[in-house]
Amino acid sequence: MLDARLIREDEQVVRKALSDRNHSMEVLDRFLELDSGWRALTVESNGLRKHRNEVAEEIPRLSSDPKSAKIEEMKAVSKRIKEIESELVSLDASREDSLLNIPNMPDPSVPIGGGAEDNVVVRSWGEPRNHDFTPQTHWDIGTRLDIIDFERGVKVAGAGFYVLKGDGARLERAIINYMLDIHRDQGYTEVFPPVVVNRKSCIGTASLPKMQDDMYWIERDDLYLNPTAEVPVTNLYSGEILDGSKLPIYLTAYLPSFRREAGKHIETKGIARVHQFNKVELVKFTTPESSQKELELLLADAEAVLKGLELPYRVLLLCTGDLTFASTKTYDIEAHSPGMEQWLEVSSCSDFKDFQARRAMIKFRREPHLKSEFAHTINGSGIALARTFAAVLENYQNRDGTITVPAVLRPYMKGQELIQ
Repeated sequence: MLDARLIREDEQVVRKALSDRNHSMEVLDRFLELDSGWRALTVESNGLRKHRNEVAEEIPRLSSDPKSAKIEEMKAVSKRIKEIESELVSLDASREDSLLNIPNMPDPSVPIGGGAEDNVVVRSWGEPRNHDFTPQTHWDIGTRLDIIDFERGVKVAGAGFYVLKGDGARLERAIINYMLDIHRDQGYTEVFPPVVVNRKSCIGTASLPKMQDDMYWIERDDLYLNPTAEVPVTNLYSGEILDGSKLPIYLTAYLPSFRREAGKHIETKGIARVHQFNKVELVKFTTPESSQKELELLLADAEAVLKGLELPYRVLLLCTGDLTFASTKTYDIEAHSPGMEQWLEVSSCSDFKDFQARRAMIKFRREPHLKSEFAHTINGSGIALARTFAAVLENYQNRDGTITVPAVLRPYMKGQELIQ
């Protein structure tokens, strides 16, 4: 979340940031109103306490009648202080809630724009494959080869779920292991966190309250299925003060993730948008001065996966109107899908600066004798599996209906070269 002091002192800067995001000013106005009331009551409470302390020293020196009057006056003061304390608790909770609903401020390097149409293509890699036949979609390929079973996925869990079978399941597992190995070689420490997360962790990464309707909630235990491994991995250090000499910290994790996709149309065909998907996440904890550099390095680490798979892709710098709630700067990586004839987002790499760290209370100390500071958090998909899996099938399909297994995945599939 944003620093309350920043909002008070640079209100117009925050308003400009919200305007660039095409975001309503209502959340800011609400916070300022609550904050003003909270500060006024705090000043009144402090003044009353000071007055009570002064009178408490004066009372023993007073004669009977003035003393009784002062005692009665202090009873009224004490009563008012208690009333203020109660009001402050309620007001502070409302103020905190409003602060949690104010999005992060875009970095100055982010282009101003209204939406996806204003995103900027930074670079591309590889040329879209020019098949000498009409390429099929991944759902047609998967059904024909009997490696994707949509009907049984729906039977077991409902729309938006699917089953991988045989070489389809093996290919998915191969991609996961390939990515984890690459990221380990890049210097990331692999972790395997819980799939479920508590409410505090969701607030820490700004998944709540923003994504409330998009997350699967386990009501009985007040736990959530993770919408991305970013949530459990980032919160591994919540409430901690890290040793500044150990930064940056690089972590990677594989987890299945879950999203309800509330209010969005779930494709009836294919796996480009589903409720459950596998993902390898990259998370970094770093110092403020290294934040931007570490984002660029993380982006390169994610790109390396697609280069290894030899999948054509492009990198987009998202404009202000297309940024996620918590992000200050985001790059999307899109792989080309010849069967669907479109670009599929397979990774989103973001710098949050201290926005998440402030919510999750993740700090670091440069030296033992120095004051602690909020760390900066950065994360991205090593790549998301469902769409990458689809891109592999569509890019590596052959005229005879077989699928060539990408060379980097063959060691994970015991040397198998074709899916047929």
